[in-house]
Amino acid sequence: MSDQIMAKIKSSFFCQNCGAQSPKWLGKCPACGEWNTYVEEILQKEDKPQWNSTSQQVANKPKAINEISYDEEKRTKTPDDELNRVLGGGIVPGSLVLIGGEPGIGKSTLMLQIALNLLKSKVLYVSGEESDQQIKMRAQRIGIKGNNCFILNETSTQNIFKQIEILQPEILIIDSIQTLHSAFIESAAGSISQVRECTAELLRYAKETGTPVFIIGHITKEGTLAGPKVLEHMVDTVLQFEGDRHLSYRILRTIKNRFGSTSELGIYEMQGTGLREVKNPSEILISQREEELSGITIGATLEGNRPLLIEIQSLVSAATYGTPQRSSTGFDAKRLNMLLAVLEKRGGLRLGVQDVFLNIAGGFKVEDPAIDLAVCASIASSFEDKAISHKICFAAEVGLGGEIRAVNRVENRISEAEKLGFKEIYISKYNKKGLDTSKFTLKIHAVAKLEEAFERLFV
Repeated sequence: MSDQIMAKIKSSFFCQNCGAQSPKWLGKCPACGEWNTYVEEILQKEDKPQWNSTSQQVANKPKAINEISYDEEKRTKTPDDELNRVLGGGIVPGSLVLIGGEPGIGKSTLMLQIALNLLKSKVLYVSGEESDQQIKMRAQRIGIKGNNCFILNETSTQNIFKQIEILQPEILIIDSIQTLHSAFIESAAGSISQVRECTAELLRYAKETGTPVFIIGHITKEGTLAGPKVLEHMVDTVLQFEGDRHLSYRILRTIKNRFGSTSELGIYEMQGTGLREVKNPSEILISQREEELSGITIGATLEGNRPLLIEIQSLVSAATYGTPQRSSTGFDAKRLNMLLAVLEKRGGLRLGVQDVFLNIAGGFKVEDPAIDLAVCASIASSFEDKAISHKICFAAEVGLGGEIRAVNRVENRISEAEKLGFKEIYISKYNKKGLDTSKFTLKIHAVAKLEEAFERLFV
């Protein structure tokens, strides 16, 4: 009898870094190149039933694309406007959303806050990490507004689905996917095969019933989502919750979204009573200072449909330790080196023997090339030790020839600058074509070359 049981079970080796599978142990993973990451996991050959064993599977038949009927999905609007924005306008029925972030960043607080504020929807919050009492303490701190949020402490997916059939929730939240385990897989909870199987069961449940499912996931020390990379391909939306635990501001960024843009972000402030939405992030990203300081400029950037004005801080000093240092926080280091070469060649600044430090205020990471001119002006201001007025902002890209290039949606950037009380803005000369400047009260400087901008700034 024992021989028959053993015959049903087989083991396989999985890479703990990328999820690649191999029938035997390998020292180096051929998929991701990492060493000593293969771990043996026991698999079971039994046929796995669906999440609801009573459901009858009907074979699908191919349809002509013109015969497929399509109705616009009715999204569920949450009281959280920032979450609505990053999801593309609200929660889509039957969607599977994965939220990742560092420990202690506020993932559980965010999802519990959403569950408590959805007064008209029945929400089931499944926690495998915290007890009922811990969740109740956090809920009291956030503020309990309704009686439609149900808490379940369970890690077995089979038991979770039994409770789901009884409760029939409208939204399901799992905290976290690494704590769940399925009886159909023999490996330990949190392993590659368990994470993959539990996510697959939740995906089937979401698609068959049209119930939105939110999954909280851990991240590795490299900052990527823990578990196999296939996890990100299985879900509909991947959100990254970022920020410094020692600072109060948090950023909810879209990494993948099948129902909207992937360039949106939401900004929150962590307070004692939970997460507060930041309606106007430009005001918090621009520091209030009493005097003009050299090396500080304001750049107009876009995150999705939202224009933001961010503060760029530079420090240029003589290199006293041999090789000059080049350090950037929140800005691409390779792009910084490129702009420094342009400033030396086209702007006449001798930066080869200078240490250059660049910082984007507020803990932001910016990839928009429209802040190039603001970065160059900030470095030049610190090098010359001449302050640039805090009423001036910049929105232009800088080319290798020192030319000022046009950027997209410049009207939105100018409108945001005007709304925040800026008096002047520097843009590309080529952006002025078709731009109605009469509707703006701030002065618009249209420049074509880097030298032209510096002549106006440092007269």
